[in-house]
Amino acid sequence: MGRRGKNKGRHIDGVILLDKHLGCSSNHLLQQVKRLFNANKAGHTGALDPLASGMLPICLGEATKFSQFLLDADKTYEVTAHLGVRTTTSDADGEVVETKPVDVSEAQLLEAMEQFKGTTDQVPSIYSALKYEGKPYYHYARLGIDIPRKSRPITIFTLELLGFDGVDARMRVRCSKGTYIRSLVDDIGQVLGCGAYVTKLHRTEVANYPSDKMLSLDALNALVEGKEDEGKFETLDALLLPADAAVENFPIVSLTAAQTHSITHGQPVTLSEPQKSGLVRIYDAGSSQFLGLGELNENLLTSKRLVSFG
Repeated sequence: MGRRGKNKGRHIDGVILLDKHLGCSSNHLLQQVKRLFNANKAGHTGALDPLASGMLPICLGEATKFSQFLLDADKTYEVTAHLGVRTTTSDADGEVVETKPVDVSEAQLLEAMEQFKGTTDQVPSIYSALKYEGKPYYHYARLGIDIPRKSRPITIFTLELLGFDGVDARMRVRCSKGTYIRSLVDDIGQVLGCGAYVTKLHRTEVANYPSDKMLSLDALNALVEGKEDEGKFETLDALLLPADAAVENFPIVSLTAAQTHSITHGQPVTLSEPQKSGLVRIYDAGSSQFLGLGELNENLLTSKRLVSFG
């Protein structure tokens, strides 16, 4: 159970996998979850548009220190593309700018999709949250101002066709960070020569987080309805994944009590044997307590981002 901070909420650490519903901003849901847990600190790990649903990991307390690693993680989406129409935003929220007849076979669609597998350069949507001269792209789009947009390398690991009725195509996409699914769908539509836009977008996976652990905000509220604070927080806290779940892909280094004291006081630690250089998860061998992330340079370990135990 978390400790209470004076007028700042509880010091509770962990990750809750929210199943985001349609029509609501990620930040609005973040604030509701923060209030529900009475957490002193919270942050999400990559926003979903109001028209998108699905997995939105929300980090609480010390877990927010490692949220960047979820921002950088691979993600999986299920998307429905409607052929024959282009919109300003490449989704159903935009204005229609072009319509064309659709005469596309499944074989032609699969051939077009094949061109986007692997590593390619993608030009982000003008309606993205990327910034130009301190303001997000969509700020300029709403003013009708055209700005230069640089292409960025992305990787599409998997692009599967789940169903196609001649107009609507359902696809599954597993991709690297920074991939704009709306832009991908628009690009596929351009290759087909008829245009396309997103009518449905659902994120099913972030990194290796279990999709069966997702809960909607309504489900969270239902679990604690009528409970007093102690019972409510006991129920909610039991749903949290540990703070180190966000960095589980990094190797583990276990430290002795003396080494733990050194690393948590900002001093480097020399390990008995050289290991592969890079980021590692640090644990205290005696208590199995997660200490944070460190960086190895052969056998020299320095702290990178540590958990606060104050």
